[in-house]
Amino acid sequence: MASITIRNLDDGVKQRLRLRAAGYGRSMEEEARIILRDAVEAEAAPDNLARAIRARFAPFGGVELALPPRERTREPPRFD
Repeated sequence: MASITIRNLDDGVKQRLRLRAAGYGRSMEEEARIILRDAVEAEAAPDNLARAIRARFAPFGGVELALPPRERTREPPRFD
């Protein structure tokens, strides 16, 4: 695995990272890895929009919609 060093990190950012990590019971290093991974994955466009939407709403249980019955198609307009 690769490693990086982040220089000139604002003290306030480091403090908030430390508090956030402690709130989740993780080390600052683990919290930074999770934040970076989530940020990079969020930028990637979904391969399948329908699958992405379904995954987004799956935790809410989904919704079953009644489909309206199909009707005969209308005749095209005549211009004669």
